[in-house]
Amino acid sequence: MNWFNALIELFLESAPWLILGLIIAGLLQEFVPMSWMEKQLGRRSRFSVVKAAFIGAPLPLCSCGVIPAAAGLRKAGATKGATTSFLISTPETGVDSIALSWALLGPFMAIIRPIAAITSAVTAGFLVGKDESMSPSDDRLNTTSSCATKGCCSQKKPDSPLSISQRFIRGMRYAATEMVDDIAIWLVIGLGFAALVQAYVPQSFLAEWGNGLLAMLVMMVISIPMYICATASTPIAAGLLVAGVSPGAVLVFMLAGPATNIATLGVVHKLLGKRALFSYLSGVMICALGFGFMVDYVLSITGWQVITSGQYTDATHDNWFVILSALLLVILLGLSLGKSLFTTQVSGHQHSHH
Repeated sequence: MNWFNALIELFLESAPWLILGLIIAGLLQEFVPMSWMEKQLGRRSRFSVVKAAFIGAPLPLCSCGVIPAAAGLRKAGATKGATTSFLISTPETGVDSIALSWALLGPFMAIIRPIAAITSAVTAGFLVGKDESMSPSDDRLNTTSSCATKGCCSQKKPDSPLSISQRFIRGMRYAATEMVDDIAIWLVIGLGFAALVQAYVPQSFLAEWGNGLLAMLVMMVISIPMYICATASTPIAAGLLVAGVSPGAVLVFMLAGPATNIATLGVVHKLLGKRALFSYLSGVMICALGFGFMVDYVLSITGWQVITSGQYTDATHDNWFVILSALLLVILLGLSLGKSLFTTQVSGHQHSHH
């Protein structure tokens, strides 16, 4: 199988799930108001940390989009613990990434991923919450990150009430534009990488170091500085699985990658303080490694197989819904990448004139 064929197979496998995820993402964005979330998380209680994790988990915000949302929650009176919990569970999982995980990584990984994300969010939230009770004097809000100031993916609600159909249309517009813009570049890179691995990397190459603590630490080091959202990390994870990296090590990559990029860590430091940053990182890393070992152990004693895309023999790609989804996704990704290319060129010309 050459790279292009592998890419087409992966794309057709992913497209219906991605479109489904985007539709649900648009509906959540439009019908779950920020004000409701602020009300749920504003009280200083242990339960708010757990609620923040469960509220954040299905939301389709990327690592960038979660920053202004979390800043808004903090400003509205959410505790440090609840803010941390929301900051971790939101980018680590979401309806779109769970749908894509089911398609590319199989049911087991699709189920364990959100469970691990919520657990790591709650753990880090409690760790940060313990610090909060010890150091009440902190700067409540300092969101000078480029993301927070630009307010990308932030939820803006108009004053006049809209009908359900108008809100539905606006939700779909958000999914087709902002949501796609957030994931487009990394999704294309991720699918390209997964296809490359599937087509050319021998099974034995990564399998030699693909298991155990070393593999998980390597995944941790790779993923911490990486700016990648849960959806875009999924095809990369599929590529790593096909190459022979253990499911546990792959799960470490999928948990640590979206929650610990440099932009998010910088904002955690500004928003919540230095002690909270240490607790944030500790919570993510301990839970990622813990779940990584647990997954490998469970799979070894049960003998269950993790199905990755490319192992489906009965997949039929002449299904009209699959073809339609793939065409729609190509158009959306093309428009998004074209727009970002045009914006880059325009800003480049403006700089050259100056």
